[in-house]
Amino acid sequence: MEKLYVIKIGGNIVDNPELLTLCLTAFSKLKGQAILVHGGGKLATQMATSMGVEQTMLEGRRVTDAETLKIVTMVYAGYINKNIVAQLQGLGVNAMGLTGADGNLISAHKRTAAAIDYGFVGDVDAVNKNLINKLLGDGIKLVIAPITHNGDGQLLNTNADTIAQSIATGMARDYEVHLIYGFEREGVLSDVNDPSSVIAFIDRPAYGTLKDQKVIFEGMIPKIDNAYLALEGGVQSVIIGKAEKMNELINGTAGTTIKI
Repeated sequence: MEKLYVIKIGGNIVDNPELLTLCLTAFSKLKGQAILVHGGGKLATQMATSMGVEQTMLEGRRVTDAETLKIVTMVYAGYINKNIVAQLQGLGVNAMGLTGADGNLISAHKRTAAAIDYGFVGDVDAVNKNLINKLLGDGIKLVIAPITHNGDGQLLNTNADTIAQSIATGMARDYEVHLIYGFEREGVLSDVNDPSSVIAFIDRPAYGTLKDQKVIFEGMIPKIDNAYLALEGGVQSVIIGKAEKMNELINGTAGTTIKI
């Protein structure tokens, strides 16, 4: 079965031109099929401030009201997405930038069950596997922005970690899928102040213990929760680590490998 790498890069990478270039250079050298999912970074917040649109963060997550949705769509699906695509083209990669609305790539619904109303935030319902297969078959690398749609004309801001997991899981019957969460750290650390304290492997019992000990907290928890959803959905491997060390992450010589 052919390999497919689904790679997510976070906002801290998007915000740093040097790190982004290193990451995209590594991505350009990948052998086989590959999809890149990117986060948003700070540009949307900066633009909102300059436009006088107040931003609200609850538990580290952005509340997406109607005006904020316009801004994140412009920034994520516009500048950030097309900047990445242009850089990949410059590296010899035939890349195409898409949102979930393009070609009905990712359909979602507005989150309603949460105790907190995050506004126009979407939870993924379905991934268009046929479209992905066709584009990959044509030799195109996909660059996915974290914007989805509900099928009734409404765009939704959707967590990029979840999008990466949903795509990886959705493609697991057609490919040997490897999911990589690339960010600015070497991996999951036992000491956030010590870059060398990478935890090489985390299984479920260890994950529970590390959460109880507050070694793993905040933004890392949804990453690892998504990792387990992916593994349960047929994804072959999930690794979390430094985005620009793509080759080492693929080879299993860097980062943190999540295991059942």
